[in-house]
Amino acid sequence: MTITNSATAQWKGGLKDGGGSLSTASGTLNDVAYDFRKRFEGAQGTNPEELIGAAHAGCFSMAFSSELEKAGHKASSIDTEATVTLDPETLSVTAVHLITRGNVPGADNAAFEKAANDAKQNCPISKLLNAEITLEAVLEN
Repeated sequence: MTITNSATAQWKGGLKDGGGSLSTASGTLNDVAYDFRKRFEGAQGTNPEELIGAAHAGCFSMAFSSELEKAGHKASSIDTEATVTLDPETLSVTAVHLITRGNVPGADNAAFEKAANDAKQNCPISKLLNAEITLEAVLEN
């Protein structure tokens, strides 16, 4: 059995003077505005790369929890930030840098790092992206 999820985007107008909205089937996002300035000029609001970052941080955190459990450790908390780099010249996502901090009672650095790297390799969003993915993992016990 496969799992499907969907989202929609609507765009009106030209690239620089137009704008659009993003929605998800779940309703979590509902007509969230995005436009050229939000994506390329740092204006306040969301953009596709920010949403990829949120998806990657969430996916990685869940995969990391799974890998830790396989190694006999249960995380008290995992906090992950994903920074997505977009090259405006090629319009390509070229990199994602993950920074994760975990409180994992009983885990040593070696087990923590192995679980983090396995999660980076095996998270479905990592597998989806054709970009360099780097990781900093900090064990906080």
